[in-house]
Amino acid sequence: MHHKKESGSRDEIFIQDNDLVNFTFDAQVADVFDDMVRRSVPGYQTMIEMIGLSVKTYGQDNTNYYDLGASTGATTIALCVNNPHKNNRIIAVDNSPDMVKKCQLNLKTTIGSTSVVCADINSIKFNNASLVVLNLTLQFITPENRQALIDKIYLGLNPGGALIVSEKIHFNDNKKQQLITDLHLDFKRANGYSELEIAAKRQSIENVLITDDEKTHFKRFKQAGFNTRICHFQCLNFASFLAVK
Repeated sequence: MHHKKESGSRDEIFIQDNDLVNFTFDAQVADVFDDMVRRSVPGYQTMIEMIGLSVKTYGQDNTNYYDLGASTGATTIALCVNNPHKNNRIIAVDNSPDMVKKCQLNLKTTIGSTSVVCADINSIKFNNASLVVLNLTLQFITPENRQALIDKIYLGLNPGGALIVSEKIHFNDNKKQQLITDLHLDFKRANGYSELEIAAKRQSIENVLITDDEKTHFKRFKQAGFNTRICHFQCLNFASFLAVK
């Protein structure tokens, strides 16, 4: 499967030993985001491809698809490329103006009806939805607000519609968590990140990316009312969950 390649630079944000503030999705990050996520998230390309393929099964004619936390638009593009249904609108939402600009640029040549909205996803009203995607997004939402967002998405989905949530997860077993952490570090090193860059990024991001374990995700889906709840893809400590109404 081939998707449109988004433009961007190599991620060298954390190459200097500077004092760091909390991670933000500003213009500097927007410019290198595609390189950053590809080199930091094991299985990222397959994760995107699986989301794209899901539209064949769960998308419905005359409905809306939502890409929440769309960043530079990779998920929206995958939905457009794979969508076999008629009269659909894909709504890409991000709260970073710099990401929205990059997303709009990347979607210029995309076939299909798309719109990019700069907004807090907690303020979005979901209606007539057959597919909603939170791809590496929920982990940046304040934990106490996550259930309310999933509940709201469930109410806006049509019967048979699906929610896909891809997240970095943690394990409550300390030995397993350490093993997976070590393997993830090896993945980053293999993709050219130095020890300094790895440590600096972790320091910057740990206060804004708060992970859940798998059990918490399933409990949240069940409480919202989803009948089917599965983990349909996982690579190391990154998992993609599918919940069907």
